[in-house]
This record gives sequence, structure tokens and C-alpha cells, in this order.
Amino acid sequence: MKKFLMAAVVLLGSISLANAERFSIGVTATGALFTADDASEIFSGDHAGNRTSDKVTKKTSDEGEDAEALVGMASIFVELNANDRISLGVNYVPHSMDSESTENTTNTEGGAFTDSKINTVKVSFEDLTTVYALANINDNIYAKVGYVEVELITEESLGTGGSYGNATLDGYTVALGYSMDLDDGMFARFEASYMDLDGATFVNANDSTKSVKADGISGYGAGISVGKSF
Repeated sequence: MKKFLMAAVVLLGSISLANAERFSIGVTATGALFTADDASEIFSGDHAGNRTSDKVTKKTSDEGEDAEALVGMASIFVELNANDRISLGVNYVPHSMDSESTENTTNTEGGAFTDSKINTVKVSFEDLTTVYALANINDNIYAKVGYVEVELITEESLGTGGSYGNATLDGYTVALGYSMDLDDGMFARFEASYMDLDGATFVNANDSTKSVKADGISGYGAGISVGKSF
């Protein structure tokens, strides 16, 4: 994350305040629905529903479960306006976004499957940061494209012990919005966005035969921003 933030500083620094037409700061409130279409558990050895040592992949979708989360985000942004059409900016979400807990039961003890253990897993997204370019299509309509990076933190309570660790995910976002000028350099924006993130596989620290894969992560959002240009 530090390298990413340094890259953002270099990017914005490529447009000096002296050369930029305007400097803008603001806040954004966004509601978003995130899904992980290819979320799955991967394990081998004795477990519920399998008496062989073959590797088994159990997809969330196949189990009739939804790997999705509806989240609210509050973020801050800063922009440098290269000219009246193009701006470069950084948007940062200073709080975590948590998913609901998912639960399954693992039965072990040889071939008898007499020992049942309940496992719960929850993930949190932290330090969601976007470096973006904004292009004004006309006086009100704009398009935005950006590079995204976020920390995926796993929080688990495993009856079988162990933990899954964390990972840094990256991806891209695109958005289309409407901007309107207010008094005293203030402005308001209304924006619809789409985000796509790369996935990651987390291996149980105490049992390498078990892992969790988070993939196909995408999100649709709608937000409103208020800012001021100087």
C-alpha cells in the first residue's frame, strides 16, 4: 500500500500546483453492492460429504449461498485539474467495510465423521484507494477511469484451528457522473460506478489441505460528492 500511495503522489506531482488550473478537495458517500462470483472452499482429506483424499472445490454458488455484501463508504478525494477537461485525483476510504460471516460444518475423525466442527469466516476491506483520471465530456457530464488497491483482511473462527491471512488486491474502476457548480467554488457530483478486483487464494496456516478462494470480485455503486475548488 505504501508503494501505491507513493505512486499516487508522483502521479499528482506531475501536475504542479503552479501549472494546474484548479485544485479541488471533497468528500463522497457511496452505496455499493460487492459480489464474489467465484468464491469457493478448496480442501482434501476427510470432510463432510467426501470420504476420499481427492481435492474438492465447493463453490459458494453451488451451495445456494450468496457471496455478496452491501456496504456504505465515506471517502475523501483530492484532484488537480490539468485543464478545463482533464483532472487527476486520488480517492481514499479511511474506514473498513465488512462482509457478513459465512459458516460451514466440517465432520472429521477418520471414516466415521463423528466429530463436527463449525467454522465461520468474515472478510473486511481496508484502505481502499483509487488513483483516477476524470474527463469532462461537456459542462456537466464526466467519465472516470481509475486503478484500485485494497487490503483484504480475513477474520475467521475455525473449529479445526488455523487462520487464512490477508492479501492486497488491485483492479480497476470506471464511472459516469453528473457535476454541477455551486456558489463560492463549491460543486456537487452524482456518480454511478463499476469496480472489478483481482482475486486471491488463502491457505490455512495450520492445514495446507484447506484453502479459501476469493475471485470474481466486482461491485456496482452509486455516490454523491461535495467538494470545493481553489
